[in-house]
Amino acid sequence: MGKIGIGIIGCGNISGIYFKNCKKFDNLEILACADMVKEKAEAKAKEYNIPKACSVEELLADKRIKLVVNLTIPKAHTEVNIKALNAGKNVYLEKPLALSRNEAVKVINLARKKRLLVGGAPDTFMGSGQQACRKLIDDGEIGRPVGATAFMLCHGHESWHPAPEFYYKKGGGPMLDMGPYYLTALVNILGPAVKVMGMENITFPERTITSKEKYGAKIKVEVSTHVLGLIEFKNRVIGTIITSFDVWAHKMPCIEIYGEKGTLRVPDPNCFDGVPLIWTKAALEWKEVKLTHAFVDNSRGVGVSDMANAIINKVPFRPDVKLTYHVLDLMQSFHESARTGKQVKLVSKCGQPAPMPVVTPENESDWMTVGGK
Repeated sequence: MGKIGIGIIGCGNISGIYFKNCKKFDNLEILACADMVKEKAEAKAKEYNIPKACSVEELLADKRIKLVVNLTIPKAHTEVNIKALNAGKNVYLEKPLALSRNEAVKVINLARKKRLLVGGAPDTFMGSGQQACRKLIDDGEIGRPVGATAFMLCHGHESWHPAPEFYYKKGGGPMLDMGPYYLTALVNILGPAVKVMGMENITFPERTITSKEKYGAKIKVEVSTHVLGLIEFKNRVIGTIITSFDVWAHKMPCIEIYGEKGTLRVPDPNCFDGVPLIWTKAALEWKEVKLTHAFVDNSRGVGVSDMANAIINKVPFRPDVKLTYHVLDLMQSFHESARTGKQVKLVSKCGQPAPMPVVTPENESDWMTVGGK
């Protein structure tokens, strides 16, 4: 199996795990990194032994690079994606796909015209915890699913993030920031959605940064920070999701799936591992689920490897643009419904991503070409 040359654009807070993990995958080779702050790129290149730290223009001009990993802040995603596609590069990006459907469609249409691939985070749904849940549902362990709930509740990122302002500006907020993990997990487990309703609020119009780097600075909040969504899935399952930066403490599950024969508690979709819990009317008690899939540790970058496999072997990949656009459509539709007070029918369509293979001694070495060493 060959290697795909990749270039990483954006050397901020999330980039470290990508540099670390992408060096582990058999089908990836990091050739260069870039950042609008040159010193950041140089620091990452030195830390992770990357051959070249350069400008975005230099990276995009490198013909050896076939895939760009776009880790810039959300408001820069579309601009960087379009530049990369025009330079003949496939693109994998951090979530969300774009700040609006219109921006996303521009990227999708350009990728089709150029016959290039676009896809993106999160790839946590490919991890052991989420895949165990997918298999339980597919195997009918709780019967036909009838309902789902998802909760992402916290008090924001200003207490720990070194530069948290963008979380409260256009392109931020709990739904666009954290919703992709939860919605991608739900689509992976239950399939695509068809229509939604939403409500939203701003509880604290001003935030005070308490992380070390900008301690005491004030943030004027421009986006909704408490967002509730109702979802009807194609298979008639009814779901609810709440994402919030306004909650001090809670005891709600990350995700639960309710079926005709029992309940499945899904682990944190922001992680690759976690132990699912299942309750069935046959057992009448909660039981832990044994993990049988790969990627237990933080494996961000497995989606990049899956895209590289698609480029090399001309096959589909899981975190593709249909999935990432469907998740963006869901999030935008919650906000649209909240503004209008009306139900919104989704414009996007996607299928369920293919399940990951169960790891056995017989297939473990083969799977590692798309997975990690």
